[in-house]
Parts: sequence; C-alpha cells; structure tokens
Amino acid sequence: MTRWQIQDAKARFSEFLKASLRQGPQIVTRRGVDEAVLMPIEQWRRLDRPARPSIKELLLGEAARDDDLVPARPRYRRRSPPALKP
Repeated sequence: MTRWQIQDAKARFSEFLKASLRQGPQIVTRRGVDEAVLMPIEQWRRLDRPARPSIKELLLGEAARDDDLVPARPRYRRRSPPALKP
C-alpha cells in the first residue's frame, strides 16, 4: 500500500485514483498519521457485506440449526398421589 500526503492526493487525484485501481488500496495521511483509504469498489463491496448470514439464509441453508432454539425442559419426578381416606 502506498501512502499519500493529503495535499498530494488532492493535487493529483486522478493519478491517486488510477493507482488505487491498479495497485490496490492507497492510504491518505495527514501530518504523518494514517487518516483514510481509497480502494477499488469491488474490494469495498466485499468488506461492506455483512459478516454473518441473514435470518433468511440461516433458515434456508442446508444445515439449519433448530436444536438450540427452544431450551430443554427440566425433568420432574412424578409423585404418587396421596391415598384417599374413606
């Protein structure tokens, strides 16, 4: 990744953009500190996609998980009813 000072990136923006498309992400610095990145739109779209699948993708997926949706019920012992007095 190439670093560009902000004044150079502004003055030579078309060259800055072409470098981004040919070489990949370009970093813009202000006073020696990294401030921003210019990158090709395809890379941005890949990064912008959600990392986790949507609920639709989960439910329609091949390995839909349904075992942990409802918590297990505790097992209770059955007591015998008290005897009735005549």
